[in-house]
Amino acid sequence: MVKLFVGGFPLDMTELDLVKIINLHGEVSTIKIVRDKKTRICKGYAFLEMKDREGAENAVIALDGTPMGDRTLNVKINEENAVKPPPPKRSFGGYSSNTNRSSSSSSSGSSYGKSNSSYKRPADDTPKAKRPRRAI
Repeated sequence: MVKLFVGGFPLDMTELDLVKIINLHGEVSTIKIVRDKKTRICKGYAFLEMKDREGAENAVIALDGTPMGDRTLNVKINEENAVKPPPPKRSFGGYSSNTNRSSSSSSSGSSYGKSNSSYKRPADDTPKAKRPRRAI
C-alpha cells in the first residue's frame, strides 16, 4: 500500500470523481477527502491509498501540475515516517533516580502526609489573621 496526497482539486468534486481520475493510472484502495467539521464542505485535498507503488508513481507523473478548473492538481507520494520513540519520562518529584533519600523516611519510602520535624513555628503562637468575607 502506498499513500498519496492529492490537493488542489475543485471543491465540488466527490470521492467517486476523484477515484475515476486516479484509477486510470493505478488501483485505488481507499480514499478520504478532508472536509470541514461543521459545514462538511470539502477543503480541496484528499488522501488515497493505492495497491502498488508503480501505480502511485504513474499517477504523480501524469497528474501533478495538471490544471483542473481554476485550480492546479498537486499529487505527491506520502512517504511513511519512521515511528518516533516516545520522549523519556521525566520525574517531577524532585528526586533523581541516583539520589540517596533521607534515612528519616518511613520504610515504604514515602513521607507524604507526615510532619517534618525540622520545621519550627514562630515563637509567638498568635493566630493568623483571617481575610474578611466578600459581600455579595
